[in-house]
Amino acid sequence: MAEKRPLPAYSAPRSSVRQPIAIPARLTWKDASGAVRFASVMTRDISEAGVFVECDNAAAIPLYRLVHLQVERAMRGEALPARLREGRVLSAVWRVAPCRRSTGTPSGYALRFLVDPQVAALSMRRTAHIEAIAV
Repeated sequence: MAEKRPLPAYSAPRSSVRQPIAIPARLTWKDASGAVRFASVMTRDISEAGVFVECDNAAAIPLYRLVHLQVERAMRGEALPARLREGRVLSAVWRVAPCRRSTGTPSGYALRFLVDPQVAALSMRRTAHIEAIAV
């Protein structure tokens, strides 16, 4: 009989370091009928690439829905990534946390910040020489 071995856990390196920061924010999005919806959320951790937010009210946002995230103005300090200090950040719902039994809605959402393609291309050009040296 073949020996059963546990599969190795998949752990891809993160593109940026997450920082545990809890600050109030607001999500705004359009639902399936086109109506503008919003929810007050609390961030749990933030990185240059995205944020995880906890949602206490009964908001159900589908996976991959585009949302705008805006941190409360009084909380925009140096600890935040530059994108969040500027104001509203266009993001996509990347992961939906398990639903709460009490409300039947997700307890939180992982959001990935969307980057302007021109800005991303400029960033890639800036770091291309580093990759060439490393090879």
